[in-house]
Amino acid sequence: MDYYSHAVSVTPNDSTDLTVPAWAFIPATSGTVKITTYWGDTVTVTVVAGYTYNIRTKRIWSTGTTATGIVALW
Repeated sequence: MDYYSHAVSVTPNDSTDLTVPAWAFIPATSGTVKITTYWGDTVTVTVVAGYTYNIRTKRIWSTGTTATGIVALW
């Protein structure tokens, strides 16, 4: 089990990275989340509501993201 010290609601954005790279994220609804990883890979992930995705993430894109209520954890 992973433990995090911080959580913040994310507004997906096509031009701005997260203030602090996330160690993981949780979507409130199922759908897709387009991310750029800490190392610069951009990928679209199909997600399930309420599941913690342990992917080091520096950007969550608005284009290509259909899931809502995303919370970044670090």
